[in-house]
Amino acid sequence: MAAAPSMAAALAASLPAPQSAPTPAAPSYEAIPASMSRVIDIEAEIPLTGVQLDGLVVSKIIKQSRESSSSTHGLLLGLDIDGTLEVSNSFPLPHHSSDDDDKSAKGIARYQGAMLRSLKEVQADDSVIGFYQSMTLGSFFNQTLVETQAIHQEKLRHGGIIIVHDISQTARGNASFRAFRLTKAFLDAYKRNNFSTTSLINHRLTFSSILEEVPLKIRTSALLSSFLGSLSEQSVSAVAQTNPAMTTSSVAIPPSYATLNLGTANVARNLELIIEAVDQHKTEEGNLAYLQRQIAREKARADGYVAKRKEENAARVAQGLAPLPEEDVSRLFKIPAEPSRLESMLQLGRIDAYAKSLAETSSTGLVKMYAVKANAGI
Repeated sequence: MAAAPSMAAALAASLPAPQSAPTPAAPSYEAIPASMSRVIDIEAEIPLTGVQLDGLVVSKIIKQSRESSSSTHGLLLGLDIDGTLEVSNSFPLPHHSSDDDDKSAKGIARYQGAMLRSLKEVQADDSVIGFYQSMTLGSFFNQTLVETQAIHQEKLRHGGIIIVHDISQTARGNASFRAFRLTKAFLDAYKRNNFSTTSLINHRLTFSSILEEVPLKIRTSALLSSFLGSLSEQSVSAVAQTNPAMTTSSVAIPPSYATLNLGTANVARNLELIIEAVDQHKTEEGNLAYLQRQIAREKARADGYVAKRKEENAARVAQGLAPLPEEDVSRLFKIPAEPSRLESMLQLGRIDAYAKSLAETSSTGLVKMYAVKANAGI
């Protein structure tokens, strides 16, 4: 006879069955959208297609160039978004002193670090994406620019860029800004530190293939547009105060005498710079020719020594004697290495830039002079 169930068993049977703990759902990772995957370019796989320069940066560079008596340079800050370098800020660097290069370089490095830390504290863009350099009459080829860009192109994403600003064009009312970077062929030769004639031929390098231009566009913000608008309003009010007759409903256009400028002010200076650059190139070519003659002279001496030793050994073998040991010619004759032609290429680039600037300014001035001659009845 089966025993009656206990009270505990009856209560346990009446309770609902215990439910098992729910298993946590596996985490799901959503794929990055195609648009964001292009923006988030961690490995810098998207090729650089252009540079976007903020209007604030343009005004800062122009202001610094006007206030400085010599050429100016500084760092560009911004972001690399979807293959476009967006330059949002900049700051100038102190001039490099040639008296104490080591001390001056350390001072510039400390100043640059302090500026970047200050920008980071105020949550501004502190990512260096290149540097800018002011120039005159279109010439910006020099050793410092090439060395600085080579360092940036090795350490920065997409190699960074150079923004060059022509002061002479700005003085004529044209804000001239161009973006460049070193070509792969030139960078390969620079890493090898070989700018001999053979290397230039193999890499097909000329002064025109040192840099490649990157498309550049300028973006003007609403704040900068308002600022320029306030400047124009102030200029009109100032003219109205000086001339009460202009306070009518239709404000007259202020007089401008820019059309009377024949544009020949920079022609003389441009010719002086061309002559100076040609003289420097001639001097450099003379130094290269002297070094080439010295190398040829040492090679001729080494070849003569080797030929003489071969004749002596042939005579000793004919006499049944042991030949003399062959000596290392490089220890006996110090043959200089072939000189670098980088400076000569840069000088040719400067001459070409000055010549193009002269052709542009002289053509405009020539047309104005013919017009003046016709009006004067000469």
